[in-house]
Amino acid sequence: MKMLLLGIWTLLALIPCPGTTEVLFQVSVHPNQALVEFGHSLTINCSTTCPDPGPSGIETFLKKTQLSKGSQWKEFLLEGITENSVLQCFFSCAGVQKDTALDITMYQPPEQVILDLQPEWVAIDEAFTVKCHVPSVAPLQSLTLTLLQGDQELHRKDFLSLSLVSQRAEVTVNVRAQRENDRHNFSCRAELDLSPHGGGLFHGSSATKQLRIFEFSQNPQILVPSLLEVGMAETMSCEVVRVFPAQEAVFRMFLEDQELSPFSSWKGDAAWASATIQAMETGDQELTCLVSVGPVEQKARKPVHVYSFPPPVLEIEDAYPQAGTDVNVTCSGHVLTSPSPTLRLQGSLNLSAPGEPAWLRFTAREEDDGRTLSCEASLVVQGQRLVKTTKIQLHVLYKPRFQESDCPGNQIWVEGMDQMLACIPEGNPIPALVCIWNGMTFDLEVPQKATQNHTGTYSCTATNSLGSVSKDIAVLVQGLHEGISSSTIFIIIIFTLGMAVITIALYLNYQPCKRNGRKRTHRQKEQNKGGERQFSDIQAEECHAHLC
Repeated sequence: MKMLLLGIWTLLALIPCPGTTEVLFQVSVHPNQALVEFGHSLTINCSTTCPDPGPSGIETFLKKTQLSKGSQWKEFLLEGITENSVLQCFFSCAGVQKDTALDITMYQPPEQVILDLQPEWVAIDEAFTVKCHVPSVAPLQSLTLTLLQGDQELHRKDFLSLSLVSQRAEVTVNVRAQRENDRHNFSCRAELDLSPHGGGLFHGSSATKQLRIFEFSQNPQILVPSLLEVGMAETMSCEVVRVFPAQEAVFRMFLEDQELSPFSSWKGDAAWASATIQAMETGDQELTCLVSVGPVEQKARKPVHVYSFPPPVLEIEDAYPQAGTDVNVTCSGHVLTSPSPTLRLQGSLNLSAPGEPAWLRFTAREEDDGRTLSCEASLVVQGQRLVKTTKIQLHVLYKPRFQESDCPGNQIWVEGMDQMLACIPEGNPIPALVCIWNGMTFDLEVPQKATQNHTGTYSCTATNSLGSVSKDIAVLVQGLHEGISSSTIFIIIIFTLGMAVITIALYLNYQPCKRNGRKRTHRQKEQNKGGERQFSDIQAEECHAHLC
């Protein structure tokens, strides 16, 4: 009986129990952790410890190709991996199937990082938005986005806590603009940390964008007279205060449709520009100033009235009359003046009626030589009284004459000192002076060292185109100590030097008059024979110009 039981137990031991084969073989896959870049391929090896495996393979929705196999392994190529997936590797052994899973993680580095700054120009105290997004990156849970203002961290965001439905690789922050933010650079940095998946750390950065801050709260102002004279250059200014940045304010200025060429400047928070305007047509016109700072442009307009008011016309019948003759003067408004002006002629007793000329008639005297005649025209334009004046200098011609103050009849020279005969005749044209001493012409241009021989009477004659006049001058030469006190000698020396300087100065002015007179005489004779009086007038004008 014991032998029978022992046989039964031995037979039962030889019969395999269900599930006994399952623990006798293993299924494995290599690599055991798969990290694949987007679009790339992966080679896997699926193997078993079963000595005589049955059916085997892999299960995946990815495109697969078997590369090779052995008795206990198979190798596959997975192509075009574009998303995460789970692969099953299975083997059967003695009718029992066993499998193992492989998690395939697809990653995509942050190659493109885009920063959006809205708007790029922001008014002070207004909000602006800084947004960063990465169009293609995976896995999102491994991504960190950091917004930077210069080198300072503005905001950081990771994506660990986001639901799968709302996952987007972007970060947004709103900031209020301050003046000190102007020209600050903003950027975005992306980091993809794959170390938990057996990979490395990938970096990506956006292009830098610059924020511009502006302030432009007040309208520009145009500074220019409300009345402009046609054809006359005038300066137009345009200015704006409380503007930032003032140095970047751009000015454009117009007179009607004509664009001007402004020159701009700035200081602090003020900017201004000026341009030269020249209106060529009369009537009402408009000036425009456009000022832009960043994206904002403001405009100012100012109406102006353009008028025509040339100086009045002043005419003298004879600008070079002889003393004792009548002079007729006429003052009239210019034909381009509208409306007609009111005229006032110097010396005339009454104002002329608007549009009527003013007249003056008088007898020329020697004292009138060099007299200035003026004609004043007044015009009311847009409620403003405007005045224009024209002036002409009168040249009265008269014969030569000697004044005792300018040509003393008695003169004392000091022996041994340089002396000149002091005599300046009057007359217009300026007379030529010739002095005779001892039957010879005395040189009036060169100082003489006085000796007793210079004592005597000098006969001087002044001549111009209207006549001549003569005068005798008695010269007495005294010794240095001949009854003359030291103070008297000093006075004589000072007087003599002064007279010498005056005589030389007058001579230097007189000589060009003579030369110019001769040149002009020849030219006038060629143009108009017999014009002796005209020659005298021209010579007088030339000489008077030198003396004045």
